[in-house]
Amino acid sequence: MTSAAERLAANMNFGMFAKATELKHRILFVLGALIVYRIGTYIPIPGVDPVVLTQIFQQQQGGVLGVFNMFSGGALGRMTIFALAVMPYISASIIMQLLTVAIPSLAQLKKEGDSGRRKINQYTRYGTVVLALIQSYGISVGLEGMQGPNGASAVLHPGLFFRFSTMVTLTGGTMFLMWLGEQITARGIGQGISLIIFAGIVAELPGALAGTLELGRTNVLGTGIILMILAMALGLVALIVFVERAQRRLLVQYPKRQMGNKLVQGENTHLPLKLNTAGVIPPIFASSILLFPLTIAGFNQGGEGSEWLGWITSHIGHGQPLYIVLYIAIIMFFCFFYTAVVFNAEDTAENLKKNGGFIAGIRPGKHTAEYLDYVLTRLTAVGAIYIAFVCTLPELLIAKYSVPFYLGGTSLLIVVNVLMDFIGQVQSHLFAHQYEGLIKKAKLRSGKRR
Repeated sequence: MTSAAERLAANMNFGMFAKATELKHRILFVLGALIVYRIGTYIPIPGVDPVVLTQIFQQQQGGVLGVFNMFSGGALGRMTIFALAVMPYISASIIMQLLTVAIPSLAQLKKEGDSGRRKINQYTRYGTVVLALIQSYGISVGLEGMQGPNGASAVLHPGLFFRFSTMVTLTGGTMFLMWLGEQITARGIGQGISLIIFAGIVAELPGALAGTLELGRTNVLGTGIILMILAMALGLVALIVFVERAQRRLLVQYPKRQMGNKLVQGENTHLPLKLNTAGVIPPIFASSILLFPLTIAGFNQGGEGSEWLGWITSHIGHGQPLYIVLYIAIIMFFCFFYTAVVFNAEDTAENLKKNGGFIAGIRPGKHTAEYLDYVLTRLTAVGAIYIAFVCTLPELLIAKYSVPFYLGGTSLLIVVNVLMDFIGQVQSHLFAHQYEGLIKKAKLRSGKRR
């Protein structure tokens, strides 16, 4: 009976989609914005030799540059105007969220509503510019020191002008992507920054799959290993869908209330708590933090300070034990941190108390807040272990067998989560459109009766 109801809802949504003009406009806007983004990933920055750069990336595709290239949708490998992607913006967002917890004035600014959020967003933009300039300068210096297998330089005309033009181009590309993501969020469907990362990963998936099959054709990988990797990817997708839909439902009761001359019966409802409240934020944040020093180290090998930069690359490089430990630690930290930012147990308990609701067996107010924090902490611990497992186990196998990163756990987690969120928001718009139609029909009927 449930499956029949789901099929009926699916048919209804498909029929309603043809009538939902606003939803179609929003989806078309998202598609247009993502097409613009993909076009930008093929526009190279001036002064770089693409042939030498391709040879260098082929040599280092299993290292940190390959990870960064995954998040940029292949733009870094082609050294295009979007080579930095949205990673500086994500890093700036991390810093601002940490500062809002540490600095009371920023915490108060966050509570001021829309005006406070606008100011915080403005500070985040300023931080994005600073971080993009620093990273773009590191890339420009690193490019000048990079040489291909034949000793040819990756930069045609190195010097101050090349560094300046690279900084302006890459910073401008990052700021444009940040603006494009905000436009997608406001005028489209879903979270713009996540969709940009999603589009970059999905666009490179066919090439990654073809590269994996090519490794099998050249006998670099055995058929059994390829089948194991593909089966692991499918299993991870199933696990991600299962866990992301998992919820702990707390029973909330509302007593009988007197409203005027009527006695309103009490009702029961549920407070859903997701197993993974943080979503894809922790692995993205962890990758952003680890990629910042590793990018500079990876590009500047052979240059000034190459000894300690080489130590960073060798010990905190992708697949290394120290990298895995730091990656897991940062993921778990941001799981708890971001969950605390998104879900405030004290505010939820206070809202329940104001509306007369209470959790069965728990006193309203402080005791409810403590209980919510108790349950959410344990749920977050399980969710953090799940994210760490999904993101690290495949990465170890991929680093061992040199399979493209696009088949790894982090990329699959981002793709599945963003896709589920996108579909959920489309369904919400369809239901809202349906309710608007029902309300209009009811008003027309009441008007005719009059």
